[in-house]
Amino acid sequence: MQTEGAPAPSSLPGGPKPSHPFFSLKPVRLLIRFGMLAILDAFSLLFIWTLIANGRYPLAAFVFVITVGVNIAFLVEKAYPFRWFAPGLALMILMLVYPTAYTLYVAFTNYGDGNLLTRVQVIDQIESRTFAPEGATEYSWTAFRSNSDPDEYVLWIQTEGESFLAEVGEELTTLDNASSAIRGSLDASGIPTDVPGFTRLAPNQIFAILDALTEITFGEEPNTVTVDSVRVARRLEQRYLFDSVADTFTDQRTGVVYTPVQGTFTADDGSTLSPGYWVPVGGENFRRLFRSPSLRGPFIRVLIWTFAFAVFSVLLTFSVGLFFAMVFDHPNMPAKNVLRSLVLIPYALPAFITANIWRGMFLPQFGVISTTLENLFGSSPLWLADPTWAKVGILIIQTWLGFPYMMIICTGALQSLPSDIFEAATIDGAGPLRKFWNLTLPLLLVSVGPLLIASFAFNFNNFTLIDIYAEGGPPIVGTLTPAGHTDILITYVFRLAFSGGRGADFGYASAITMVIFLILATITALQFRFTRIWEEISENV
Repeated sequence: MQTEGAPAPSSLPGGPKPSHPFFSLKPVRLLIRFGMLAILDAFSLLFIWTLIANGRYPLAAFVFVITVGVNIAFLVEKAYPFRWFAPGLALMILMLVYPTAYTLYVAFTNYGDGNLLTRVQVIDQIESRTFAPEGATEYSWTAFRSNSDPDEYVLWIQTEGESFLAEVGEELTTLDNASSAIRGSLDASGIPTDVPGFTRLAPNQIFAILDALTEITFGEEPNTVTVDSVRVARRLEQRYLFDSVADTFTDQRTGVVYTPVQGTFTADDGSTLSPGYWVPVGGENFRRLFRSPSLRGPFIRVLIWTFAFAVFSVLLTFSVGLFFAMVFDHPNMPAKNVLRSLVLIPYALPAFITANIWRGMFLPQFGVISTTLENLFGSSPLWLADPTWAKVGILIIQTWLGFPYMMIICTGALQSLPSDIFEAATIDGAGPLRKFWNLTLPLLLVSVGPLLIASFAFNFNNFTLIDIYAEGGPPIVGTLTPAGHTDILITYVFRLAFSGGRGADFGYASAITMVIFLILATITALQFRFTRIWEEISENV
């Protein structure tokens, strides 16, 4: 009998240790959890194997680490509490950590148009190319169309003493190996009248499908056949042979040897095989950014406007939002709840809808703002064509979109300020303006400071408004890369990656993205330093 207050047997030094909560489960629940882990591991291993086969080694490594981590969380006693946030942690790694690391990796590669594939994919693609060598066997052919799929065909090809059935992706079938239905339906010319599942096409039906037939390769590598004309088909051979030891391709038609040069197989005369694969190029993309005058010029102009846009957006939205918050916070303001709700409408509407509406109002000759200004003053600014007025228009729209949010956070911050210090300031004879600058604003910045930093970071990368308003325009004249006067860094990077004159340049765009990240991280760190200064000011207040 256990004495009252005595420790439980399981807690005594020599007593039995408590069992692991995982293995104390009922057998059925234990089997279910083991089964779910086994299914997860099976899918993960299959996914990892596919990624490795396609040369996606970084993602394969991340998936492997995540899979091991999930298993540890559910099987190791000390890590067992991690099971509660293992799914969220796994998603964070895949959706946040991996894209960031991958962008950093791409910034040091030549990933872009012409070098989009992995090495394995490029070799497979080049090896699949065929050609008809001189003196290649010529065949007469007869086409048969599938009864179930009108775009599926087979050929019956003939040459002296030989006949074959040629199907897409299948080995050529000789007459001896053909089905009895085919052998038993040969006409006087040695052509079958019956191929199971297919209908023989008459000569007058061939002309309508000849172009489609010439695009089809019949047979299986390396013995394939292609249609050359209405009468002749030729057997093809593999054109490029890959030597895995020498790491070269040899053109069997010309004898030219191609060796890899920065992800592109290149001959001595400068000719290349496309596509290429992407390889690390070190800091070349960063050197391009900081050394090339043709690229650095628009980048610096875009960088300056990006800072200006982010700063003025925060300043204007905060000022207008704070003004309305103080107006509606006044105790004698009539119908302030209704008016406050109406002011929130710009924030409730999707930004892409509101931006398009404002763009329409700024249109010359048709927009309500432009026509009103013309009627009043005889002219209207070129809101979309003039660089300065385009920037003013964007700031007006951003102020309209952002001030309700600032009004909300300022309203909450104002209501949390202690009233006794304002009463003391009134007794000391301080006027409204002095109380605002010396009391309200410093105390308010302590509460909303981090949110202002977040707003700055958001506007630093506000792609939606810039792209909808004028797609970064009007364009900057004389630049080799696509850039506009209202482009910010994120839209500039987007145009480099998807709208460049030489195609997509993901490596260079990723390098600029990393520069943006470093700039924004530095600014954010400095801004948080200023928030601590505001806290010190509030303590003095």
